Amino acid sequence: MSRSSRLWLAAAALSLALVYWLPLWHVGLKAPQYPEGLGMYIGVNRILGEQPQDLESINGLNHYIGMKRITPADIPELRFMPWLVAGLIGFGLVAALSGKRQLLYAWVGLFAAGALAGLADFYRWGYDYGHNLDPHAIIKIPGMSYQPPLLGSKQLLNFYATSWPAAGGWILIAALGIGVALSVRELRKTRRILGTAPSLMAA
Repeated sequence: MSRSSRLWLAAAALSLALVYWLPLWHVGLKAPQYPEGLGMYIGVNRILGEQPQDLESINGLNHYIGMKRITPADIPELRFMPWLVAGLIGFGLVAALSGKRQLLYAWVGLFAAGALAGLADFYRWGYDYGHNLDPHAIIKIPGMSYQPPLLGSKQLLNFYATSWPAAGGWILIAALGIGVALSVRELRKTRRILGTAPSLMAA
């Protein structure tokens, strides 16, 4: 890898450390009875209400329609995700220090696979919370489910739900984008070198 590629890769890897302080995702709810909205932030190792009381308010609403409580301590992903991020940071720095293109490609591949697995797990989590309802709930609407959107917005009864990356999520997207761009640049450089090799041998 070129010196600039190594520096960019190191910066991308180190930027991942910011997700220990910044939330990855934001889920919001708005309804006539909650014009100011309710929201929660999902971090690498925690789930917090957008306002101090929001998570408890969301759990209270969920109780009426039979959804399980959102209890961070019961979500195993919040315990091992910090270690996965630490592994990505370390691997990225090793790849940058070594300058080996194969390690850059491996880092990008692992990063992309982890991101897809995380989105799939988030979808599974939302599906379980929205479909696995308590049959003895106070409010029951036959055929109704309450799965929040994975990305974008959705109407759920009188609530308008939104789901978008938060600051930490955008940092992950930017870091992965940098990794992909560096991989493309290094691949093109390798092809140019290989393409000129026959002409050099002929000369």
